[in-house]
Amino acid sequence: MHVVVIGSGGREHAISYKIKESKALRRLYNIPGNPGTDTLGENISLDVSSQKELLQFCKDNTVDLVVIGPEVPLMEGLADTLRLGGINVFGPQANAAVIEGDKAFAKNFMKKYNIPTADFVVFDKKDYGSAKEYLGKVKFPVVVKACGLAAGKGVLICKDRQEAESALRECFETSSFGSAGDRIVIEEFMTGQEASVFAITDGENFICLPAAQDHKRIGDNDTGKNTGGMGAYAPAPIVTPEIQEEIERKIISPVLKGMKAEGRPFSGCLYCGLMLTEEGPRVVEFNCRFGDPETQAVLPVLEGDFLLLLYSAARGNLDKNAVKYSGGSAVCVVAVSSGYPESYRKGFEISGLEHEEDGVIVFHAGTKKDSDKVVTNGGRVLGVTAFLNKNDLKACKEKAYKALENIHFENIFFRKDIADKAIGKIPSKF
Repeated sequence: MHVVVIGSGGREHAISYKIKESKALRRLYNIPGNPGTDTLGENISLDVSSQKELLQFCKDNTVDLVVIGPEVPLMEGLADTLRLGGINVFGPQANAAVIEGDKAFAKNFMKKYNIPTADFVVFDKKDYGSAKEYLGKVKFPVVVKACGLAAGKGVLICKDRQEAESALRECFETSSFGSAGDRIVIEEFMTGQEASVFAITDGENFICLPAAQDHKRIGDNDTGKNTGGMGAYAPAPIVTPEIQEEIERKIISPVLKGMKAEGRPFSGCLYCGLMLTEEGPRVVEFNCRFGDPETQAVLPVLEGDFLLLLYSAARGNLDKNAVKYSGGSAVCVVAVSSGYPESYRKGFEISGLEHEEDGVIVFHAGTKKDSDKVVTNGGRVLGVTAFLNKNDLKACKEKAYKALENIHFENIFFRKDIADKAIGKIPSKF
């Protein structure tokens, strides 16, 4: 097969890494890709927002499958354009991608189909006064979410009314999240541990990949601001077989049936961001694509043919036996630019990337080539992932942090506690 992977981050590097293992692969193109994907296939410098150019490239190069990594091109209808042009696509159509792109839609959809989630109220910018008034009636803490796409940063956890009013100002007055914050959701704060589950689906049938756990806050022990993700590990032992069955029965199956009933059949990867509460799993958010950095931890613990799994889903005939859990474990630690998720500087040379070690993959997220050097080009720079063929997260964590000792760039920062929640520290009730 000739395959195109759309995107330039760590998630896309991981997807390409796994696709590269397939014996069914002939040519791999990354559009636009990054210095990491350049070692796996051919990076193509095309504008991802130029859908006609992308379609023409696929036709000219007899592309058999396009895998769309990021959410923005999905929301903009890239999958729709390519499918109309006769190209197989892994990723949902635009009217299904709205499950991520509009949190108000997602919350109302869950309410309609009785999918467990936090109680909520939706406010538009014009309702600023009503939203402030509503804060006088709620129990704190609460969560304020920008309804649109905000690169993982539009979620504000507010411990009191003062913080909540500040969050309203960020959304409605200072427009910290742009137009994404013109409509917000105020929802109850759920307690428990978070987990991420990827359901690969052709719109009707689905399989779930091993559960992962992301680390959203910038600081150790889940302190500081929310980020796009500071690290992840898989499998997450907190998701027991019993909890997994409940997730599939109460959440994933109803979502797929409901989306089909709404005329929005969902094909691709349904990311379920979950809170495992005392009442059972409840939805924090849905994404319309693979999570980042969970993908970097989940894909290394799969065995089988990942490319055939994606291709079968894109063709509407899901092969549930294409991959399975290997029995292994993986830990991904994200190295970021100091200052992230707020302002940070770019362009610092990264050293140590040439150091290779069995069972370690360095996924590029925010990097670029500058002459013969690789330099930082984003907030989240690298995802250093260690994996083993046995389920030993403690050993995986040690391996990942040891590998990080070889990598350097100016003002590098990373959390020191990735996977600690799973290493003998899970509350007994779970």
